[in-house]
Amino acid sequence: MDEIDKNILLHLQENARLSVTQLGKLVGLSTPAVNERVKKLEEKNIIDGYRAIINPENFNKPVTAFILYSNTNCRQFVEYCKEHPEVIECHRLAGQYNYLVKVLTNSVQSLETFIDESMAFGQPSTLIKLSSPVVYKAIK
Repeated sequence: MDEIDKNILLHLQENARLSVTQLGKLVGLSTPAVNERVKKLEEKNIIDGYRAIINPENFNKPVTAFILYSNTNCRQFVEYCKEHPEVIECHRLAGQYNYLVKVLTNSVQSLETFIDESMAFGQPSTLIKLSSPVVYKAIK
């Protein structure tokens, strides 16, 4: 991957809705050349997909919690997380805790219900988000 590919990736991370023509102007390449490079980045799974970023507060999900788990029922816990609608991320960890789960919910009461249910899989330690000074940064 050269500097042009990195520049393409930087622009797409900031705005994935750029047209190939606009992207070409930004990186100094023709539309077909940029199109070919983007296709190669997709084929190599460097670009993994394109998504809309939803504001959870405007989607009636104002409570964000990060929950650390120490558990032994890993397979069942992962299935639980995959199927639970309020779990938007689940990460396997090394160290004192073996999972970090990000939960979006509409109230502290529903978060409490989630925590109570999830205790069947292990011991949670919950952190509730107050604010997000850095919401997203492009990978450079």
